[in-house]
Amino acid sequence: MLELRAITAGYDRNSPVVRDASLTIAQGEAVGLFGPSGCGKSTLARVAALLHRPDFGTLLLDGEPVRRWRHRAPRALRTAFGVVFQQPRLSADPRLRLTDLIAEPLRATGRREEMGERVPELAATVGLTPDLLGRRPHEVSDGQLQRACLARALVLRPRWLICDEMTAMLDASTTAALVTVVEEYRSSTGAGLLAVGHDRVLLRRWCDRTADWESLAPAAGNRP
Repeated sequence: MLELRAITAGYDRNSPVVRDASLTIAQGEAVGLFGPSGCGKSTLARVAALLHRPDFGTLLLDGEPVRRWRHRAPRALRTAFGVVFQQPRLSADPRLRLTDLIAEPLRATGRREEMGERVPELAATVGLTPDLLGRRPHEVSDGQLQRACLARALVLRPRWLICDEMTAMLDASTTAALVTVVEEYRSSTGAGLLAVGHDRVLLRRWCDRTADWESLAPAAGNRP
């Protein structure tokens, strides 16, 4: 179980982006978080993925409160989450070939021995042909790069996936392909999913249930 309880977070304590927001995701459940651009969804998603420490509130994983964030979180917690961001070009190192981009988490966690098998396997899963793996981000399309970013998010076999506007910049066919990959992964592993977006129709089709941003808490997303 992933629980966010009364989360207040932002980048300036005097002007929080998220205030008193609560959300629960069961293991194996797909929850969509719907809301307009700029309301604070991405900040809450970063809190859920342990990438941003909240100012107030509690995040619990399997009933245990999380006390450390980002690189200070225990490895077992950090590797439990896979994250795909909205803009792949901002989340990918432009110097890396796609094969190295996918393998980044394996290198960071000392599991280089898995690269030879895991990277080609995931590349095929997300629809990247072998000739694309030697290219760098500027040599591929947004859709191809986002496929690589999804493969990177899955490479450590996370228990939780956070997809923050993953398909916002993609065409319909690429969107369908990536959603299918996520759903097949969830089906085979029992991973939980938080899918953030402003496309209500997509979220309703994709997820078990959808939470509207305004319903998370009376003050959620309201800027002072």
